[in-house]
Amino acid sequence: MQNIVKRDDLIFPELSYKITGILYNVFNELGSGLQEKYYQRAIAFALKKNNLKFQEQVFVPLKYQGEKIGNYYLDFLIEDEIIVEIKRGEFFRQAFIKQIHEYLMVSHLSLGLLANFTSSGVRVKRILNIYPK
Repeated sequence: MQNIVKRDDLIFPELSYKITGILYNVFNELGSGLQEKYYQRAIAFALKKNNLKFQEQVFVPLKYQGEKIGNYYLDFLIEDEIIVEIKRGEFFRQAFIKQIHEYLMVSHLSLGLLANFTSSGVRVKRILNIYPK
């Protein structure tokens, strides 16, 4: 019998594993080289098929002392818990990691997943907000 080790130090492990599986399935079926919007449409279809609650292009205002000073748009907000941002390219660019950090700070959420669709597969990076409010 195989022992399955579950980590107890991860935030939203089951949900994030499920989302990651969906991202891999999308890549496995569509392959590389497509525009982000097509990956986004496929991911939305798969999330719906897997009965996950999600929103796309979620507007999050940035406020200072009650006044709106900017806007953010999240690619996906899944189960009101996890932000998913999708990108194309071979590497995790620092600008994309900073982008998700900003999203997490403004939305007061704890976990973001950066999904990078590359020529050889999808890579997923977990990004944490260690100071959610």
